[in-house]
Amino acid sequence: MPKMKTNRSAAKRFRKTGTGKLIQRHAFHSHLLTGKPAHRRRRLRQAQVMSPRDQQRVRRLLPYL
Repeated sequence: MPKMKTNRSAAKRFRKTGTGKLIQRHAFHSHLLTGKPAHRRRRLRQAQVMSPRDQQRVRRLLPYL
């Protein structure tokens, strides 16, 4: 059986924590930031743990992560 291919776009967006959960960046932090409050912008800087259902979908794209 041939090797499975990693989805390269997903590999650049997600990473794994020490316990095996997946981390993603927040949306809405790339432009139009002047209209957002500072406390919201600060929160958007932090990465977040992906929901369990989304983790299942992304793991199919990243077989070797």
